Amino acid sequence: MNGAQQRPLRADAARNRARLLDAATEVFTTRGVGVPTEEIARTAGVGVGTLFRHFPTKEALLEAVMVRRLEAIAARTAELAADAEPAEAFFDAFRLVIDQSAGKNEFNRALAAAGVDAHESLQQSSAAIREQLARLLAGAQEAGAVRRDLELPELIALLVGTTATMEQLGADTAARERIFDVVFAGLRPPTH
Repeated sequence: MNGAQQRPLRADAARNRARLLDAATEVFTTRGVGVPTEEIARTAGVGVGTLFRHFPTKEALLEAVMVRRLEAIAARTAELAADAEPAEAFFDAFRLVIDQSAGKNEFNRALAAAGVDAHESLQQSSAAIREQLARLLAGAQEAGAVRRDLELPELIALLVGTTATMEQLGADTAARERIFDVVFAGLRPPTH
């Protein structure tokens, strides 16, 4: 990394970058990744030149949105682990991961189609989330709220599958709640 890349952004540049990421997250999530970058700049209230100074390509913007989302999930799951009872923290984190994953598959497909492998840039945040989920799972199991035979790879698979299911349901909140009820019932220890 050169010195210019290591320097912190000026306050106005940092605000612009944050506004661009906020706008891109909202627009890509609600309208899809096909929205032109000019629309993202307009929504953020900045010029397209400002957008391209921060994100030289649309793929760089998509990748930054994904990294930011994962960092937010990692931070929030850490807060849940520290502040809530184990069962509540686990189930809230499960819901959080699903809710924050909206559009993720579309982002991944768009990046892959452009020949971008975002795996490396997402690796650190993904590892932090996995670590938090492992802690939350262990705490919920110890508290008797989650079945003891569930392991982290299975939990990750359930999160991926539930995310895909929720994407199929769209905005039907009643159906989404039924899915959470079914999945959560399956995660709880069996009653005999």
